[in-house]
Amino acid sequence: MSADSKPLPIIEVLNLKKRYGLIQALKGISFSVGKGEIVGFLGPNGAGKSTTLKILSGLIPADSGEAKVCGVDLAEEDGEVRNHIGFLPENNPLPEDLRVIEYLKFRAMLKGLKGSRKRDRIRIALDICDLERKVSERKIGNLSKGFRQRVGIADALLTEPRLVILDEPTIGLDPRQSAITRKMMERLRGEVTFLLSSHILSEVEACCNRMIILSHGQIVAEGTLMELQKEFINKTVFEVVALTKRIPLQKSVREVDETCELLQDEPVDASGKKRFIFSTDKGEVVAESILKHLMGIPKLRVFEFQIERPDLETIFLRATKKNWEENDLLGRRARRFRKE
Repeated sequence: MSADSKPLPIIEVLNLKKRYGLIQALKGISFSVGKGEIVGFLGPNGAGKSTTLKILSGLIPADSGEAKVCGVDLAEEDGEVRNHIGFLPENNPLPEDLRVIEYLKFRAMLKGLKGSRKRDRIRIALDICDLERKVSERKIGNLSKGFRQRVGIADALLTEPRLVILDEPTIGLDPRQSAITRKMMERLRGEVTFLLSSHILSEVEACCNRMIILSHGQIVAEGTLMELQKEFINKTVFEVVALTKRIPLQKSVREVDETCELLQDEPVDASGKKRFIFSTDKGEVVAESILKHLMGIPKLRVFEFQIERPDLETIFLRATKKNWEENDLLGRRARRFRKE
């Protein structure tokens, strides 16, 4: 993407650091999020995700570094940022004795909404979060976890924020409730910027433009799914279903790529068809060339051909593995030094 076509930054973070006693929660992270993007903010427990989200929400200060949200420098005007964002924390406490509509009216009042604008924003938030009239009249204490999460998101959307920060919005939800949350973000894509922290990687993969992966307070990977696949997946795996024997098929594949490795072959059905799984380090273009070559050999009788696209979980594990190993090594050295 050229510099001219990049979306305007809603979040700008430069060398952000935060320490809790002896624990360095953030070790100088830098990233930006553009207007209208939906960005996944990922990492293992203790990676620094929640600390970053709280800093960006103006709830806690950073020790050093710079952070701007919607042009507001958090070090100078931390209170003002709340006028531009909506924030749903992981554990969102809600008053169980209030009806949904009563709670949203109360929250709208606290956020300075009045008159027709207050009524319009409550109506729009209820609609976006699929909280129909009968749900809005129920007490929060009688709602399922999924509906409570949607009430929290409706609250976050009340002031028409430019940025919405969601910390684990779909954890513990059933597939239908999770789909409604995704639909909400999709509906607002391009208008509202979302920073989504989640352990449910399939959700992130389904709705995010790109991902930022943290480990031990450091960013270990950043980019679109395709960019991360290219960076962390060194080999392209593809499978061929054919009515042939292993040796002639393998020979034909190596006519295109002599280094291509056969990983597995197994029968598919009683007709004699077999599924052959190959691996090449020369990329998808070569895998596609192999397919064209095989299709031109009638005696091989190829029925299916598929290139496996590695999912976000595979990328996540590879991106964090090296960092975990390095920190574990440093930890062992520090413990040994203290003993000596």
